[in-house]
Amino acid sequence: MWHDLVVVQIPIGEKILRTVAVYVLILVLFRLAGKRGLAGLNTFDMVVVFLLSNVVQNAIIGNDDSLLGGAVGAVTLIAVNAVITRWLARDPRAARLLEGRATTVVRDGKLVPGALHDLALRPSELEHAIRMQNGDAVGDVARARLEPDGQLLVTLRAAERSATKGDVDELRERLAAIERLLTNLAADGRPPR
Repeated sequence: MWHDLVVVQIPIGEKILRTVAVYVLILVLFRLAGKRGLAGLNTFDMVVVFLLSNVVQNAIIGNDDSLLGGAVGAVTLIAVNAVITRWLARDPRAARLLEGRATTVVRDGKLVPGALHDLALRPSELEHAIRMQNGDAVGDVARARLEPDGQLLVTLRAAERSATKGDVDELRERLAAIERLLTNLAADGRPPR
């Protein structure tokens, strides 16, 4: 029993190579699938992720079901991901190549023609994302763009934005100034104009 847990049944070098190859393959597939594939998992996306993990499992572990073999695969995945993440953080060209560029989907309250189709987004998904960021409709949006990481960034038109703490503080100061002016006018005995 202990033997089966700790004895790697295929060479460690092969296990590492298999893991890196599968990681790169999945990275390329998600890149080709586009940002939509990463933009928030719906039911269909979850099914793909679950099935994908099962499909590539044997490609990573080969004929090895040892605990140590699994640990080597897991450590390799985490290490490769850490290296790629750090590389992307330092090299803008690599980030553009592997992640792509942001895509504007709404400009001045109007959908950018063809953007939703190119990203495989449904209008209802976009509207939901706008509501999640305090907008009511596409017409409330000055600009919305889908980032390479799948996040939708929405900038509401100025008239549609919620008041900030700074806005409220400014109004309080103005009201206090009006109260002082009215108090001074009342003390002078002059009626306000």
